[in-house]
Amino acid sequence: MQQAEIHQFLERYFTANDCGIVENHPGYMNVQLTIDMDKELMNRPFYWHYLEKTGGIPNPMRLCLITDQEKAPENLKGEVLHFGSPRLHQIFSSARRLASYTRLFESKAAVPGRQTPLQPWLGLNIKISYQCDLKKDLLKSIGLNLINGMMKEEFHRELMERRLTPKIPDFSFTLTPIIKPKSGIARIKSVIEKEVHSQPTEWAESARKRWKEDLDLLDQFYDGMEELPESYFVEKQALAEQYEPKINVEIINGGIFYLSP
Repeated sequence: MQQAEIHQFLERYFTANDCGIVENHPGYMNVQLTIDMDKELMNRPFYWHYLEKTGGIPNPMRLCLITDQEKAPENLKGEVLHFGSPRLHQIFSSARRLASYTRLFESKAAVPGRQTPLQPWLGLNIKISYQCDLKKDLLKSIGLNLINGMMKEEFHRELMERRLTPKIPDFSFTLTPIIKPKSGIARIKSVIEKEVHSQPTEWAESARKRWKEDLDLLDQFYDGMEELPESYFVEKQALAEQYEPKINVEIINGGIFYLSP
């Protein structure tokens, strides 16, 4: 996930949750949280409990989020977000809880006397995690046309360029999907699995090599004992959990998007 994509994701996340983006510049943004989003992100339960007991005036926090340090002012004070930072993963988790599924319609200028057909697209944001003693996460956004089966990567970029609304606009009508959403999810998963299996495996082979080296050291440490103690098996299992290569594919969120052709 590139820094520009993180910035776009934050724009959509905060706008969807009714937070005011007070400043929005290349590399950083200032966001005024709502009461609900302050409770969601800022971990201030005692503050809100006190206000609710005393009837005080709420004062939700304002966040300065830096998405590209090279483009942001040099002395700007704020939280630096990158793929892997705790705050960004907190926001990803929040997005899953608050908006795991959505349905939106494209709104275009109406042509007098003409109805605009909107085609259904299934859009999924997916995280692929390559895990061993190291970890690498990739974020993919894929769209599937539920009429003709066309598939697009970086689908979120296309959505950013369109004006979307939760209610179907006047002078528009939706086309009935030919591909069911459940079948569409299966198609996207199949594409992801094929892509994962086609990737180089050097990272896994290197992890297994490091695993074997540490296991050899463990065996040397306990060498000569007539009976291996319980601690040996505990440490051996810990090495397996640390080094064993794993690939996890997780759907972060998704939705049905009715778009003009």
